[in-house]
Amino acid sequence: MKSVFYFVITMLFAAASTPAAAQWINPQTMGIPRTVDGKADLSAAAPRMPDGKPDLSGMWQTNPGGYVINMAQDLDPADIQPRATAQYQHHLAEYAKDDPACFLPSGPRYYITGIPKIIQTAALIVILNDDLTYRQIFLDGRSLPKDPSPSFMGYSVGRWEGDTLVVESIGLNDRTLLDTGGHPHTEDLSITERFYRRDFGHIDHTVTFSDPTLYARPMIVPAPMQYVADDELIEYICRENERDYQHIGNVTNGRYQPTPAILAQYVGVYTIGPPAARSYRQLHITLSGNELWIDRTPFSWEKTTNPLIPVAENTFEANLGRRLKFIVENSEVTHLILEAPEPGAPDIPAVRENSSQK
Repeated sequence: MKSVFYFVITMLFAAASTPAAAQWINPQTMGIPRTVDGKADLSAAAPRMPDGKPDLSGMWQTNPGGYVINMAQDLDPADIQPRATAQYQHHLAEYAKDDPACFLPSGPRYYITGIPKIIQTAALIVILNDDLTYRQIFLDGRSLPKDPSPSFMGYSVGRWEGDTLVVESIGLNDRTLLDTGGHPHTEDLSITERFYRRDFGHIDHTVTFSDPTLYARPMIVPAPMQYVADDELIEYICRENERDYQHIGNVTNGRYQPTPAILAQYVGVYTIGPPAARSYRQLHITLSGNELWIDRTPFSWEKTTNPLIPVAENTFEANLGRRLKFIVENSEVTHLILEAPEPGAPDIPAVRENSSQK
């Protein structure tokens, strides 16, 4: 069971952070290349259809990184209409508690997130998502509709440019959001995707979102995909899987709230070493009122500040695609752990600066 917030923030994340793919007992994906130890050989050659075109079929883990929270992060603030900025800031401040993705299809977010299952034929690609939504990408040469009736997932047509599939989509209604942070879009939104399966286990996937009504420039999102073997797609409906976590302890505004004294002990600077250093090296934990905040210092111009949402005395949702857990040794907070988002993935530790236990 998952909380609404955990689903909303991690659904696409990253490394993030999508719902668990399946609960089958020892499923085996048939007909795929394997290494000598029986694992899927992700570096094997990409399969092809009978007509010679790359075959994109399979179940895939999509990783858009921080774009899942802020799709507009590469834009200058002047490129964003004030009402879009205001909605984004309000949505973050409210912890995404009224996120439409928990009650409606996810719309454009599921172009870059989740664990989609792709089924390919010569004239049609079908993409299945775990929230029971689907997309059809027509490869039969038809054009996009001139005046589409707005829908949650839009209308898509594709064409091959060599071994790259180019997909154009329009006709998405404006009842959904672009990202978990809360950036809106209008019905003028158009989306261009490029899929290139460079080997068996990896698709280079880039998605361009254009909505000139709200954003002066397109938003280009790299969302690479990795093959998911020996697993299956299982439905996940946020409103049905919502976890009531009031049983954890004291609750403020519907969420667990540690005392200020407990929160104060977590304040400090935590350093991540290789290999995670390619994403960010330091996490700055600060206390404002009765809330902890985390400042990430990535290797870019942007500095991202997010609230930490408590789910237990030492465990928080962190807008990072992973739960954050503080570790206490000998009555001292020595480090934190960014917990693995799925079984088999590694935890990421970060050591607290000036800890006597280092």
